[in-house]
Amino acid sequence: TSLLLMAGIMVTVGLCRRLTRRRLRSHQRFCTFLLEMFSTFQICACTNELCLLGNVEPKPHTALTLTYGFTVLHGLTLTGSTCNPCGTLQPMWGGGISVKMGGLKVGAQFVAAVLARVFMHFIWSLEMAEPHFGALSQGCSNPMQTTETQAFCIELLFSVVFQLTILRVESVNPKYKVHLIALLITMLVYAGGNLTGAIFNPALAFSLHANCFYDKFLSYSLVYWIAPSLGKFLILHVF
Repeated sequence: TSLLLMAGIMVTVGLCRRLTRRRLRSHQRFCTFLLEMFSTFQICACTNELCLLGNVEPKPHTALTLTYGFTVLHGLTLTGSTCNPCGTLQPMWGGGISVKMGGLKVGAQFVAAVLARVFMHFIWSLEMAEPHFGALSQGCSNPMQTTETQAFCIELLFSVVFQLTILRVESVNPKYKVHLIALLITMLVYAGGNLTGAIFNPALAFSLHANCFYDKFLSYSLVYWIAPSLGKFLILHVF
């Protein structure tokens, strides 16, 4: 049921993106906003569902296999979208897009994060699958299983590794690049998923753990917003 749900989300988002390109091509800003919002919604909604499947046996093989598989699917279906506020900083810094357009994309990403969380909570309330039972009563699932300092360093390091890899594989054939990036993300999730969740995406972190940001805003904003953004700025400054 969970796999069918995520497949349905991807098909629906694909149709929405195609319709947006056809009907709103002349309205560049609105088109950009919707494309970024739909793409980020897909990633956030699917990742919310994947988090519920983390305890499916055999652990952690099932979760890692699904992570790799759906990361590949995201890469193949969401071409042209960053879905990550940190990724939007690069073209803004290099002058590829204006600050206004960059802010529009970041706004779309956080809007999608909220919409994905609301949508998934509605789906979970229907209790269509066993993992959905009790999902709404978890509150803050507390992804940080280590000290704030260590969590900050982990998310910073993972952001640097991820963003550096993105820069280094730009010239690789797209059909191979998507697998390289998916493999890297799976490896990072395996290495640090039990400590911080290995998210390194501010919008995705907010969608997954909004209650935690409400309870401990300073700690979680430092680890899941500032750390990955700082990692991106370090990459841009060095390279």
